[in-house]
Amino acid sequence: MADSDTPDLPRLLPDAVHRSVKPGTALLRLETTHAREGILDGAWWPRSRDIGAELPSLISALTEHLGPVTRVGLDGSAWDELPTRVMVDGRVVHIDSFPVGDDTVLITRGERDHFSLMLVPPDTSPDAARAAMARAVRADNVTEAKQILIDTGGDTPPTPT
Repeated sequence: MADSDTPDLPRLLPDAVHRSVKPGTALLRLETTHAREGILDGAWWPRSRDIGAELPSLISALTEHLGPVTRVGLDGSAWDELPTRVMVDGRVVHIDSFPVGDDTVLITRGERDHFSLMLVPPDTSPDAARAAMARAVRADNVTEAKQILIDTGGDTPPTPT
């Protein structure tokens, strides 16, 4: 049965897709299996620390592929300002601030279906971000987001040229 025939299953991006949510904004990559055996379900590379500018495009993309998002959990200290809710596509999405670490975003679909995304820092070089995102979405990944960012150089800002 095709994914479109089963409304309860999330629609997933094909392998090796890096989708630009909007030109010049965030990049999102999701794991491509239904098993969700890895530690992370995807990776997000926002372009700034302005959550008001970054979060709506992430939520819209996730809603398109996973279904309605009800909550987002972020480390409040990692963002310029963190509201308690945002309106995206006519829906209220609640934002929880807690010390999950600057390297992780927790997404809730429905009441209890959670997704964990690695957060690639905005100032990460494109090569390091691509490497980190590719590693995060591997179905067999057992490495935590923080370590992936360290291993791929995504935890250090790019050097000026």
